[in-house]
Amino acid sequence: MSLVHKIALTLIKGVGPMHAKNLLIHFGSAENVFAASKEKIMKIDGLGEKTAEAILNTDALVKAEKHLDFIEKHHVQVLFYADDNYPKRLRNCYDAPLILYYKGTADLNHKRIISIVGTRNATAYGKLLCKQLAEVLKPYNVIIMSGLAHGIDAAAHKESLNLEIPTVGVLGHGLDRIYPAVHKELTVKMVHNGGLLTEFLPGTNPDRENFPKRNRIIAGIADATIVVEASLKGGALITAEIANSYNKDVYAFPGRTTDEFSEGCNFLIKTNRAGLINNPKDLIYYLGWDDEIDQKQQVQIQMPLDLNKEEQRVYEVLKEEPIAIDDLALKTKWPQSKLAIILLTLEMQGIIVSLPGKIYKIA
Repeated sequence: MSLVHKIALTLIKGVGPMHAKNLLIHFGSAENVFAASKEKIMKIDGLGEKTAEAILNTDALVKAEKHLDFIEKHHVQVLFYADDNYPKRLRNCYDAPLILYYKGTADLNHKRIISIVGTRNATAYGKLLCKQLAEVLKPYNVIIMSGLAHGIDAAAHKESLNLEIPTVGVLGHGLDRIYPAVHKELTVKMVHNGGLLTEFLPGTNPDRENFPKRNRIIAGIADATIVVEASLKGGALITAEIANSYNKDVYAFPGRTTDEFSEGCNFLIKTNRAGLINNPKDLIYYLGWDDEIDQKQQVQIQMPLDLNKEEQRVYEVLKEEPIAIDDLALKTKWPQSKLAIILLTLEMQGIIVSLPGKIYKIA
């Protein structure tokens, strides 16, 4: 299928991703779409006379030809919806872009992809959470996605690069520019360990209406979306809503009720739109990744010096294997009421984690 015709299909006014896919299904190729008659185009559900005329009378093919020079000169990968290298997670979303433009080294069909989003006005708390989240995700061979905006997005990209985690920025404009411009140096590093991804052709400005479109890619391309800090209004909550509409996992870090940039996270948790993450390690448990890495390769928690004798006893039992509270009571010969207090204390310190079925294990 001609690349020019594929690109041209995205340049027709009134033909969005869903209409374009219907046209391809009906006619078999982009070339056949442009060769079709007005009458045949109008037979497709949702396409009226104006759309048919737009397809037939457009100069989209001429415009598409002009974009090929930039694509070839800058070694841009063109990912078409039907191609094997198109992100499969995103393809399953009903409004996935017909074409993506990509510069980078990361595999967009990698086994594990996590999106991290949040406010442009990140606090020290939010930046620390990004750092801790990257440190926890590092052993799990992930790719971290975000939107290259100020604040949480930039923190997620920077912390990923610091730990040599591949990180991909999803743009709300073409690959011929970087917005915000202050992140230009950051993107140079990202292209070598991660990448830059967009559905927009060169010459597209970072207009306001482009960013909700950008957000659907961030939500759709990942296994889960993590909201670190967010106000009640803003792109992070839009991304979370889109992820929910795709039946994707969404998680959020809670914050104080008085903090503006925790209001959005607290709202998502309160309304069951996001799972609560108290500790970055919670994410590993939620996603079921905790049992997939050789325990010898995991960083072992150093034994705190302030455990009392009873806490020490429980810790030693759990070091052997995960265990249900019933069996723990038998081993320690303590009542469950006493164990529950000890286990809660250890869990709040991040030393152990509780699993479904009242089973406990070392964190």
